[in-house]
Amino acid sequence: MCLHSTLIVTFQGIFLICFFPISGSWNVIRADGGSERNCSAIPPYLPSTVVNTTLRLQALREAMSSFNVSAYIIPGTDAHLSEYIAPRDARMAFMTGFTGSAGTAVVTLKKAVLWTDSRYWVQAERQMDCNWELERDVSISSITDWLIREVSDTDNIGIDPFLFSIQTYESYSYYLVPAKLMLKSIPDNLVDRVWTDRPLIPPDNLIRLPDRVVERTWQMKVEHIRTQMTDNPYKPTAVLLSALDETAWLFNLRGNDVPYNPFFYSYTLLTLNEIWLFVHKDRVTEDLKLYLNSTCFLAHCVQLLEYEQVRVMLKNYMTTPGVKVWIGTEYTNYALYELITPEEKLLTSAYSPVLTTKAVKDETEQRILRDAHVRDAVAVIQLLMWLEKVVPEGTETEMTAAYYVNECRSKQKDSRGPSFETISASGPNAALAHYSPSNATSRKLTVDEMYLDLYGKYLQDGTTDITRTVHWGTPTDMQKEAFTRVLMGNIEISRTIFPSGTKGVNMEMLGRRALWEVGLNYGHGTGHGVGNYFGVHEWPVGFQSNNIPFREGMFTSIEPGYYKENDFGIRIEDVVVIVPAHTKYGHKYLTFETVSLVPYDRKLIDTSLMSPQQLQWLDNYYLTIRKLMGAELDRQGLTEEKKWMLKHTVPFQSATASAAVSPLSLTLTALATALLHNLL
Repeated sequence: MCLHSTLIVTFQGIFLICFFPISGSWNVIRADGGSERNCSAIPPYLPSTVVNTTLRLQALREAMSSFNVSAYIIPGTDAHLSEYIAPRDARMAFMTGFTGSAGTAVVTLKKAVLWTDSRYWVQAERQMDCNWELERDVSISSITDWLIREVSDTDNIGIDPFLFSIQTYESYSYYLVPAKLMLKSIPDNLVDRVWTDRPLIPPDNLIRLPDRVVERTWQMKVEHIRTQMTDNPYKPTAVLLSALDETAWLFNLRGNDVPYNPFFYSYTLLTLNEIWLFVHKDRVTEDLKLYLNSTCFLAHCVQLLEYEQVRVMLKNYMTTPGVKVWIGTEYTNYALYELITPEEKLLTSAYSPVLTTKAVKDETEQRILRDAHVRDAVAVIQLLMWLEKVVPEGTETEMTAAYYVNECRSKQKDSRGPSFETISASGPNAALAHYSPSNATSRKLTVDEMYLDLYGKYLQDGTTDITRTVHWGTPTDMQKEAFTRVLMGNIEISRTIFPSGTKGVNMEMLGRRALWEVGLNYGHGTGHGVGNYFGVHEWPVGFQSNNIPFREGMFTSIEPGYYKENDFGIRIEDVVVIVPAHTKYGHKYLTFETVSLVPYDRKLIDTSLMSPQQLQWLDNYYLTIRKLMGAELDRQGLTEEKKWMLKHTVPFQSATASAAVSPLSLTLTALATALLHNLL
């Protein structure tokens, strides 16, 4: 209810402005649903999407004073440095109201500031109230420069060391120490102290993968990692696993603690003769305890300890003479790292041996991951066929399209729900690389705009990640050229032959070259690893400088794009597996085989821009789609979907040549297509 209100009538509409006094300050909300805040207006204007943070900040500042800190840094991650976090770990979002996936908040006794990148500037202005300032930067140097100006050299800057990577902590110290400022480690998170309704850990029990999708038992994996330990010249006595997917992979277990990700809160300390698993023990069933041999203390017995005991146990282990702990620095938090002293008891690599081993899929993992993409392609084909029919009627929205594809997926074998929030974006919304529709932002789908849909689907045997961009009307010349050049980038990487051990960063520019030639580019990565019923973004595989070299059996996405602000967005994303390449002279050469099986929008492809080699690759890819999807659509009795697939996978080179040939040749081409249809 409005305590005081004013009714304003304008030629644009009628607005109700409500004034809410909160703790001595006034927040202003206009009921017209305007998009961004205006804190310089008198009184300030706040859209209905903001969160009031006055009381939260007041409580946090009281907690800060009790710990004698004048500033407190709140990262947007969890204790495992995860990309996707559970609701109970969304501390930055709780304090700021901002729900973007990247950012850092800093609170002093008088000010509150959020740093985030350009993807989220508009979102931050829509979600934060006027207690918060927005810094359009993400660099640690920007944050430390601000802290140096705002905090005196006699003050402490508080952090939760569980939320800082080793590199992040050292980067802050690098800038702050010369200014005589120090980080104060407070393992008891201050935001948690004031977050009275913090979400609980889901009560779901952990589950083990069925035997049919497991080639390597957990005992085999443990022995493989121990072999790497003994073979290492620095002779580590233990490996500490901090990333959530490390423990889940090692023991062939899955959980439900993080939305869209089948992980569970855990750490593992693996030695040459003991295994300690830190987990919420009440969620481990008696069957799992038997599966893990948890009642004994031998080399293949998993000793279960409570999740919160990891620091105590690690500290005790470090007192043992002659021990050396191997950690992957990318995913080990500072709270654990600071316990591994002295330095001669520490062995570091960018990634743990578990992550680098997990990156190469065994034969069973490769087979079932391929199978998952076949089933997932059925759902995507069903969506695109349906949209092609209904969009001209003008009744569907981004939200209804997202619901439809999720429903299609739910009917496929071993469906386990989305691997992230479905991206369903049209027109200017598609220009936001990580946009997902909501009731407030969902646009109606029309034949006049481009539509970008991105999906990821967990199945019990695989995780899929695919993006297609379509247009149901007449695309502009610019849209067509941009789409074709994005496709050319996808193809150029996909058809590349390279020596085993080549790093993805060394070929990443192939995905951009066709765009660069006309002065276009995209601002995100070109690809990432994909897991088996795991995270949709699986490190350390991909095309960035800190990814490991490519080897046979790895899966990665290839996803160039282009985004024209406030107009349209294009992304073409496929998942590929790295396979041997048959070359004339060389050995141990590799290439990519595409396992995503959905055709691209023909009306957006300008074949005159493409080379014969690119067109040949595209025709071969479409032949693969016809072979694999034809059989699967037949198996599921989806006749209409098969006809749609065949229509959209007609060879391009044959289609191009047909424009200059006789009617007889056209008839022969049609007969050949019909024969192929019958064979499939």
